[in-house]
Amino acid sequence: MGSKKQSVPFTGTAEQKEALLSVIHELRGERGSLMPIMQKAQEIYGYLPIEVQTMISDELHVPLEKIYGVATFYSQFALNPKGRYQISVCLGTACYVKGSGDIYNKLMDLLGIVGGECTPDGKFSLDACRCVGACGLAPVMMINDEVYGRLSVDDVEAILAKYD
Repeated sequence: MGSKKQSVPFTGTAEQKEALLSVIHELRGERGSLMPIMQKAQEIYGYLPIEVQTMISDELHVPLEKIYGVATFYSQFALNPKGRYQISVCLGTACYVKGSGDIYNKLMDLLGIVGGECTPDGKFSLDACRCVGACGLAPVMMINDEVYGRLSVDDVEAILAKYD
């Protein structure tokens, strides 16, 4: 993959902005309010794009770099939206030795995105995980709550086609 980064354009609504501003104004005076505000912002928008981080920065008078640092440090925060279908490929040891890395690479090729990204149409997002507790079915991937086990690279395209 090249460095051509694809993303879903930010489409925040006036209602979302109003909800975020309400949370900020409610919590701004409390010690340690940044994390709860960021958590609420992610609940409102589903992720923390730069536009949302900038709103928080402007309202709290906190440098954007600090907000970005918090957002990238804690795994609970997502900088990219999640797709309607969230694909997670296990790269834990049992799955990896049975070929999950190749499955992950095949998904990146087919979807035209890298891990952590969402397809421009908002349909699929792709992430790696460490273990889903289904080592006996290795290699494993999940799409939302559905588990696919004993996969081969050749299975991937047909599985994605079910979600059209």
